[in-house]
Parts: sequence; structure tokens; C-alpha cells
Amino acid sequence: MLNYGQMRLHMLLFVLLVFFMKACVSDTFPKAQNVAWSSFNFKTILTWSPKPRNYSYTVEFSEIGQNRERSPHCIRTMETECDLTAEFKNLKTNYNADILSEPMRGVSSDIIEFPHTTSERFSPYYDTIIGRPEFKIKVSSDKRKMTLYVTDIQTSLFNENKERLSIRDIFKDELQYKVTYKKAKSTGKKEEIGKSSVIELTGLDQGVSYCFNVQAYLPFRTQDKQLGELSHIQCSPEENMSIFEEYSMGVIVGAILIIILAISAIIIIIVICCRRKKRAQNTGKEGLPLNGV
Repeated sequence: MLNYGQMRLHMLLFVLLVFFMKACVSDTFPKAQNVAWSSFNFKTILTWSPKPRNYSYTVEFSEIGQNRERSPHCIRTMETECDLTAEFKNLKTNYNADILSEPMRGVSSDIIEFPHTTSERFSPYYDTIIGRPEFKIKVSSDKRKMTLYVTDIQTSLFNENKERLSIRDIFKDELQYKVTYKKAKSTGKKEEIGKSSVIELTGLDQGVSYCFNVQAYLPFRTQDKQLGELSHIQCSPEENMSIFEEYSMGVIVGAILIIILAISAIIIIIVICCRRKKRAQNTGKEGLPLNGV
């Protein structure tokens, strides 16, 4: 029967053995590093490093607190990325992933638990980046209102009928658009939030060219992830309006009266000046001596 000292020695040897085995495994199969999520318009890719040589990687993922699954395209892979777009069925939940360092395909191992690295949490609904939208500008007949028609961006997701989903299909009424605009010849900017893909801007200066930027706005997200990418700038045409379109009849009549009064005043001043000059000339002649006959 082992005494207390021998039991302690055996326990110490066992701990050292486990430690060296793990160290050996870690040396043989290095852990993944620089694990990061990359998601753009719901196309979600997990990336890591380094590039493997004599080993491979397997990606396991799960909703937080649920059983782990393996992506069929990321088992014993020699790549350093895994596309999980189609694997995330519940877009609003949080996921994390483990990247296991394992033997290459066709190579067996007696190791029970392989080295792994766990990713940060990720939610497609709350974390994916939304790209820049496209839009068209329509000017109203009175040229005092402009309407922007925004095209909802297509995502990398499909419905059950294999139809591609737009961000409007996914976010529904939670999707808004932020419009930043200014006069084409000005630096001052204004902002407008549109709750649909059709945004009307009223009270604009008649016939003036305005320039617009549009970006997706998701107010339910954290502040650093609320805005999508800024669209390319677009400007409305600048129209050459007639004086009757640009000004009201009262303004035109008033301007004509002012011009008439100004011309009349100028004429009166000229007449007065001419009379004074003529009078001065006549006065000068009267003061001259008469010539003898």
C-alpha cells in the first residue's frame, strides 16, 4: 500500500506528464492566432493565422450556450478562413467559434483534446457592415421638392425559395436611411432621416442644384455600428429659370417701378443740370462789354 509521500509523488508525476503532453501537442499543432470576424452585407467569414504546414484546422461554431457544430467546408482545412454565411440561421443571436489545430487529413492521432482558440462573440444582425447604397433623384414640377429613391442593397443570404434577400427583407421597418445634403455651391450641410426607401426633401430653394449622400441607418445598434458605408455623391441638375419662374409678380412689378423711378430721377437731374449750365452761360454773356459799331 502506498504511503502519503508516495501518493504525492505519483500525483506530481502525473501532473508533470499531463503538462508535458500538452506542451508537446502545442508545439506540434500551434494554436490559431489573430482570430477575427469579417462580415459585409451578411457575408460572414472567420479568419485567423498562421498558415499551417504539417497540421490543419477545424472550425466549430455554436450559438452561445448551445451545442457546437462543424462547418463541412472547414474540417481539417489548410486554409486560414471559413465562410460561415450559410451556417448562421438565427441572425439575431450571438455566435462564437473555436478553431482547433488538428492533424492533416488521413493522419491519425492519439490526442484527445486538440489545441483551440475561441473567437469573440458575433451577431450577423448587429455586427455585419452594410455597404454603400445607390439612389436616384427626382425633382418636382415646381422645383421646390426633391425625392430620393434608394435601392435596398442585396445581401449574401437567400430565402427558402433560393431568392436573394435585401437588407430591407432582413431589417424591415428597423432599416432607415440618413441623407446628408447641401447646395452645390455651398459648404453648409443638412441631414434628414428617412424611414423608408423613398425620401422626400421639401422647402428647397427653387431651381438650385443640391448634392446628396445616403447611407443605411440602423438606430437599434451600438453607436459605432449604426451607419453603413457612405454612398457616392450625386447632385441634382441646376436649371436656368426665367425671371417669371424665379420671382413672384409682386417682386417683378416692384422692381420695374424702382427702375422707372431711378430713370426718371436721372432724367430730372440731367435736365436741371442742363438748365443751370445754360443759365450760367447766358449770365456770362450779359456781363460782357458791347463792341463799337
